[in-house]
This record gives sequence, C-alpha cells and structure tokens, in this order.
Amino acid sequence: MPDKHLSSQFDSELNRVSSRLMEMGGLVESQIQQAVYSLSLFVENVADGVIENEHKVNTMEVEIDRELSSIIARRQPTANDLRLLMAISKATANLERVGDEAAKIARMVKSMLGHGSFRALPSSELRLATEMASNLLRKSLDAFARLDTVTAVAILKEDDLIDQEFDGFVRKLITYMMEDPRTISSGLDLLFVAKALERIGDHAKNIAELIIYIVKGEDIRHASIEHIESTIQ
Repeated sequence: MPDKHLSSQFDSELNRVSSRLMEMGGLVESQIQQAVYSLSLFVENVADGVIENEHKVNTMEVEIDRELSSIIARRQPTANDLRLLMAISKATANLERVGDEAAKIARMVKSMLGHGSFRALPSSELRLATEMASNLLRKSLDAFARLDTVTAVAILKEDDLIDQEFDGFVRKLITYMMEDPRTISSGLDLLFVAKALERIGDHAKNIAELIIYIVKGEDIRHASIEHIESTIQ
C-alpha cells in the first residue's frame, strides 16, 4: 500500500499494520454475515456466537492502535506516512464500531425470539439493505488497500442508496405495527436492526473518505460530492 522508503524495515512495519487492518476487516465482515444469518433464519446459537466473538474485534483494535503508537514514536513519520497511519487508526475505530453493530443485530435477534411475534414482520425485506451494507464495507476495504480514490467516491454515492432502503423499510415496518399492535415489541427490535445496517454503511463511507485524505491530504468529511470529485481530479 505505502510507497517504498529507504528503510526496508519501515516498509515492513507499514505493510504489517496495513495487513492487520485488512485482517480485522475480514473478521468484522464475518461477524456481519453471521449476524444476518441468525436474523434470516432466527438461529439463536449463531447469534450467541456473534456476541461471544465481539471481544476478538475489540482486541484487534487495541493491538493495532498499540502498533501504530509504536511506529509513530520510533519513526516520527511526516506527510503521506503520517496521514496513512492516522487513517489506519481511524479505519480501525470504524471497523470496531461495525463489529458493535453486528453484535447489536445478534442481540436483537435473541430479543425477537423472546417476543414470539417476529414471524409476522417483514424481516426478509432487510436482505437487500444487508447485502448493500456488507458489499459497501468490502469495497471500502479493498479500495483502502489500493488507495483507489475513484472507487472511494463511488462508495460515498452508494451510501445514499442504503439510506433510502432504510427509510423505505421504516415506513413499511410502521404500517405493520399499526395494523397489528402485537408486533410492536419485535418491530422495534427490527427497527434497531435496520438502523444498525444503516450505520454499517456509514462506517464504510467513513473509511472511503479516509482514502481521499491519505492520497490528497484533504479532509473531505461533510463536503459535497461535487467538491470531492473535483478534489481527486
């Protein structure tokens, strides 16, 4: 990922911490898939596994941050190198929060199983939003590995589609709950699941923004798409 340096050891350290970020991303993606599997089939033991494994993601965040602090203290990086290390730290934090959202989905599955009225709700209609959020995270990590600013901008645009899916699902879910008040408890749990998926998309978007920060040296958070597109040209 990073440019070559005079010190091959420094290159090795940068590559190692970058690889650790990708490893953490793979673990988080697995957590999302397991959480969604538990939701689609209402399998409680899979949901339990997601919750139990949450500590693995947290541990990786701590380990990566420790490694980043060590590199910065010893190498005193500047310019592109410093931006890269800062971006990896922020990307790690976003991945940890994605892991939190996966665990939250698993907890909501367990809660819905306790209510017993979940089958009357349109949980299967979350499948598209789930695929979109999971794919967006995968794309953002791949683009981060390649420092691909063009794909990063495409990800920022795609996140809006997840927001639209969320809004549409909420409207439909409210209709279900109004027609059958017995589904309100499970419906609220399902609403939290949908919100978790939307947040996963937001974290993927945050990682995409970091790519542009590394390459162009500009913080484009809260900037318009038009400004961002002009920045990468």
